[in-house]
Amino acid sequence: MTDALVLGLDISTTATKAILVDSTGRVVASAASEYDFQTPQPLWSEQDPDLWWQGTRHSVRAVLEQEGVRPEQVAAIGLSGQMHGLVLLDARQEVLRPCILWNDQRTGSQCDTIRARLGFERLLEITGNDALTGFTAPKILWVQEEEPEIWERTRHILLPKDYVRFKLSGEFAADAADGSGMLLLDLKGRTWSRDMLAALDIPETYMPAACEGTAVSARLSPEAAGELGLPVGLPIAGGGGDQAAQAVGVGAVQEGMAAVTLGTSGVVFATSAKPRVEKEGRLHAFCHSIPDRWHFMGVMLSAAGSLRWFRDTCAPGRDFGELTAAAAAAPAGCDGLVFLPYLTGERTPHPDPLARGAFVGLTVRHDLNHMTRAVLEGVACGLKDGFDLMDGAGLPELQTVRLSGGGSQSPLWRQILADTLGRELVTVAEGEGAAMGAAVLGGVAGGVWPDVDAATASLVAETGSVRPDPDTVETMKEVHARYRDLYPALSPYNRSVAPD
Repeated sequence: MTDALVLGLDISTTATKAILVDSTGRVVASAASEYDFQTPQPLWSEQDPDLWWQGTRHSVRAVLEQEGVRPEQVAAIGLSGQMHGLVLLDARQEVLRPCILWNDQRTGSQCDTIRARLGFERLLEITGNDALTGFTAPKILWVQEEEPEIWERTRHILLPKDYVRFKLSGEFAADAADGSGMLLLDLKGRTWSRDMLAALDIPETYMPAACEGTAVSARLSPEAAGELGLPVGLPIAGGGGDQAAQAVGVGAVQEGMAAVTLGTSGVVFATSAKPRVEKEGRLHAFCHSIPDRWHFMGVMLSAAGSLRWFRDTCAPGRDFGELTAAAAAAPAGCDGLVFLPYLTGERTPHPDPLARGAFVGLTVRHDLNHMTRAVLEGVACGLKDGFDLMDGAGLPELQTVRLSGGGSQSPLWRQILADTLGRELVTVAEGEGAAMGAAVLGGVAGGVWPDVDAATASLVAETGSVRPDPDTVETMKEVHARYRDLYPALSPYNRSVAPD
């Protein structure tokens, strides 16, 4: 199928991106449609699902209109998107309320309820995870308790990308990787847990069919094909949540491989050949979007987002590259200045929506370069927390660490991260992130590539590497030790200033 193209769709929190990829992995067309989300109350985050479908329509038509593209070349569709969101449909398959997003923090008491109903050990045994405010199941309990009239009318529960699948096909399905983030999936069995559903009073009929990321989950309906300008009946892959798809896009698909994403949030992702669980639930233990593989994931909520906040607040208008390059003038360790990147709460290793950011150790000797470097070092320390948990959770030694995301464009940040982790980092020519992973999964489902391993081996190219500096590694060990001491020291204050 050398002339075939695969459509990869990534339904993120801020835009729907569409790319067309040929059988060599070359991106022949791309487009994105941006949109916003709402914060109607403190700690709340919601979005209208129709924005994703309108974004899909616009982005797909935009790529099909680009020079040299013929719709009949498209052989399959792959899906990726933001995880954990709650979409509720009624019996007429209409949306009942705005989607409650992954970064919504309203469900602290519902997380306590889930632990009480299942018991922490049983919860970890079934799902591999603790109950966290970002996950989908606590959001369902919140609707049951706070909006009973909505729950009474609910007949279908979907994740964001799976709502787009429904609009594409009329079918209800969810892949095991994205489904893991709902806290309703049996991690080992890779399907919905009847024990979890029963404990939370969720009818099994409300759940979409569970499938693998490379499986054909549905086909493009005549109605959607007409709206998008695509051939009827195209296979739609199960796909994956954005982080599993991102890992496919950078080739982190086999045990011993890890991926670090320096985006708005920061993610440490490591593939596993079998289901493993961190004993205290401090790492996400999810199915991979590849059949019979799993992964650990550590998430910090403000990585490059911390740098953006700092730039916009303290150096408005400065170019990011210029700002980070100048920070090389400050010494490693920033003369005792430490930055905590908990600007929007935290997940790993502290599942705490009340955690707060801080600069600690400021003196009159510190300037903008010190503060910038402290932000870069603080984020690196947060990512190291995730690696340390993985090292202690039974994973084989991570031989390869692939780095991607907007923050990876900074040479200084790459070096700081290598020095903090004490590992060689490899950069790859990705650029399209989760959309590329979605395209690979779609291509496997559509027969363009035989499997994910073969596809990534031929498509993902390494572009460079950075090794840790032995002298700076020792300095960053000291910085990380100070960094770890600050969260427990500041927690009482953070709770005292939390909103009621």
